[in-house]
Amino acid sequence: MKIHIIGSVGSGKSTLGRKLSSELDIPVYELDNVVWHRHENGDIRNSPEIRDKEFNRIIDHEKWIIEGVHHTWTERGFREADIIIFLDTPMAVRKWRILKRFTVQKLGFQKGNYKQTWSMLKKMYQWNDQFEKKSKPEILEMLKLHRTKLKILTDNNRTKGIAQ
Repeated sequence: MKIHIIGSVGSGKSTLGRKLSSELDIPVYELDNVVWHRHENGDIRNSPEIRDKEFNRIIDHEKWIIEGVHHTWTERGFREADIIIFLDTPMAVRKWRILKRFTVQKLGFQKGNYKQTWSMLKKMYQWNDQFEKKSKPEILEMLKLHRTKLKILTDNNRTKGIAQ
């Protein structure tokens, strides 16, 4: 089983990926961790060559769940996936989740992949708006090629029947 989850910041991709990983016993990979080399002094963006090599290493596995907002360099993931899940969570829900994640991680109750700063919070809201206006139409157009395996969900908590 190969599952590709895509959606905006705060749509619930990571939560859904972890839940499906647990239910189906399939490893889950965050595409942000393919793009970025995580370092204690700050993240460093991987070169496209390193990013693509790591992405292809993951895709070469027999089973996987990949999740992320990235769509311009992940066509192979869409092509090879058995199921593509587009998380189309309402904008208000995403905005609340972005703020909640910021607060919980800023207060130290949850560990995140990056340091929570006010400028990062602002960027998250900007990326969310940009996703709705620009990326979402591009992604939906791309995914027309894969409509037979596409599932569009507005709630990342409903996993029943996804992998059937």
